Amino acid sequence: MATYEVTRSAFIPAPAEAIFPLINSFHQWTKWSPWETVDPTMERHYSGNDAGVGAKYAWSGNRKAGSGNMEIVESTAPSVLRVRLEFTKPFKAVNPTSFTLTPANGGTTVKWTMTGENKGLAKVFALFMNMDKLVGGDFEKGLKQLSAAAAGTKS
Repeated sequence: MATYEVTRSAFIPAPAEAIFPLINSFHQWTKWSPWETVDPTMERHYSGNDAGVGAKYAWSGNRKAGSGNMEIVESTAPSVLRVRLEFTKPFKAVNPTSFTLTPANGGTTVKWTMTGENKGLAKVFALFMNMDKLVGGDFEKGLKQLSAAAAGTKS
């Protein structure tokens, strides 16, 4: 099986304490997630805790949005968040995802990483499409939008 990793980092001019709540609650992802505008009629379902470990989110949308679910499996404020990301459409896959927040001069460096394995139909798809190219731009857009959302939360 071919494994892959997609990682993007960005400097956000806000303290980690202002950024972390935006990633630690799926309810807050609507403010910055790059996939929120892919399908205006996307169905969302929240369950479990409102934030932190045990928070769950499921979505179902058009062909581009697909469907799947996420669960926060580790939350160490304000530095590390780990998510179990499972896609059910268009391909079935489980992609461990993490956010690491590191203090930097005048703000925070946020690193967003997703790992996975290409198997089944996804393995064939990977012969023609690089996951880094496919998802990396979305991560970059999401980090810019996360920065803008964090700027709105600063006191």
